[in-house]
Amino acid sequence: MTDLSKIDRTRAPLFEAMAAHYRRNAVSFHVPGHKSGAGVDPAASFFYEAMLAVDYTEITGLDDLHQAEGVILEAQRLAAECFGAEETYFLVGGSTVGNLSMITAVCNPEDLILVQRNVHKSVIHGLMLAGARAVFIPPMWDAASGMATGVKAEDVETALQAYPEAKGLLISNPNYYGMGVDVRSLAELLHAHNKPLLVDEAHGAHFGFHQELPPSALSSGADVVVQSTHKMLTAMTMGAMLHVQGDLVDRTAIQQRLSLLQSSSPSYPILGSLDLARRQVHMNGEAWIERGLQVLRNFSNLLCELPCYGVICQSLQTSAYRYKDPFKVGIYDATGTLSGPALREKLEDAGCFVEMTDAKHVLLLFTPASTNADVQRVYQALSNICRESQLEKKELSGFITNIDNLPPFTQISSPVAFKLQDQSSFSKESAHHTELVTLEAAVGRRSADMVIPYPPGIPLLYSGEIITKSCVQYLQELASLGIKFQGTQLSQLHKIRVYIK
Repeated sequence: MTDLSKIDRTRAPLFEAMAAHYRRNAVSFHVPGHKSGAGVDPAASFFYEAMLAVDYTEITGLDDLHQAEGVILEAQRLAAECFGAEETYFLVGGSTVGNLSMITAVCNPEDLILVQRNVHKSVIHGLMLAGARAVFIPPMWDAASGMATGVKAEDVETALQAYPEAKGLLISNPNYYGMGVDVRSLAELLHAHNKPLLVDEAHGAHFGFHQELPPSALSSGADVVVQSTHKMLTAMTMGAMLHVQGDLVDRTAIQQRLSLLQSSSPSYPILGSLDLARRQVHMNGEAWIERGLQVLRNFSNLLCELPCYGVICQSLQTSAYRYKDPFKVGIYDATGTLSGPALREKLEDAGCFVEMTDAKHVLLLFTPASTNADVQRVYQALSNICRESQLEKKELSGFITNIDNLPPFTQISSPVAFKLQDQSSFSKESAHHTELVTLEAAVGRRSADMVIPYPPGIPLLYSGEIITKSCVQYLQELASLGIKFQGTQLSQLHKIRVYIK
């Protein structure tokens, strides 16, 4: 077993053990079946062969994620030191499995928890697995952009007074566009009530490593934090981490939930990439991030040469959020000619694929790994679009806002019960409980679908929620623009399942 009193942050112990095993040129008499890449389809060998050479399983020397005692434990200890946690757990199922695990560790069936209204669908799935009840706290709205951000401490205090039995508060911070709230004030409020703050910080794994970036949720006092290390740092897709500090959450329960919900055959390439991503930011994070920020400054300077485009959230003169992640750049056609999906399509035609789009904006996601060559490519594409669409000859329409069309989630909800549907819920005999209706006919009815524009994966409607006219109008606009949905037939049929009165 590794002597954990002598861990060295310059090392990547798990990846080093994988590389050492590779150099042994050992013969595999164990899974996986591709036998270190020898069996890969020849047509795909260029892409897969090198990676499959280190696609290992729990063999001698490589430890076991579910009973970490050697190099994985050492790698997780190094990650805890790096990110400021007391304990860190590697995740091979993305932030999704982290959210599922922290919710089911905190909530038993029928327990009540306070939840930010605009959370990722994985949070709702966690509530369903736990059989918990949620009191939803409405997000603040940024009037300039029409975007939902985070929750107000005053609303959380009101909910805590109304529901003192709540097990804690779960928030998602920052939002997809990088807007974040003051996590410290929320942590102090929850701790004054002896309750934990749980944070889905999927888009904030880089926070706290440079003075121009926001503080991390851990440094602000959160008790459990889930981060997608693959989103803004350099781990492979599905590589994430769950961080814990303090004694308000049972760590044994979290470990048990992770063991239940994560694969018993975790991906060693993903695990190794988590180790390497940690070492990269641990050893050279500030300088590495500074290079990425300089790339962003170059892009901002070039974008100023194209007045036909606007950039959302350039000013922090708002009460809706405390900070903005500079690596998230949302742009829009300031003349009002091109919708978000239309601008995305033109960028994709030029070989520039964006993170996501909404009705008005496209979101360009930069990271410290972005380059000036990337900037030149997207600048040239935007310049060509401006010229070909003759945007430079049109008057600017001012800032395009979504605020009048978005569903007004403005009230603290009453408790909403979540549970997994039993088998009978999917049977033909249960079909009489719901019906498929047009969106127009759905106004005032209770949705039987969870309607999720994807990306970003934040539900606009939960099952059982009353469908309002403003919500229908917004869904119709999104569908007409080609926005894709999960959980519903909306994209194909412009219909939605509702419960029969």
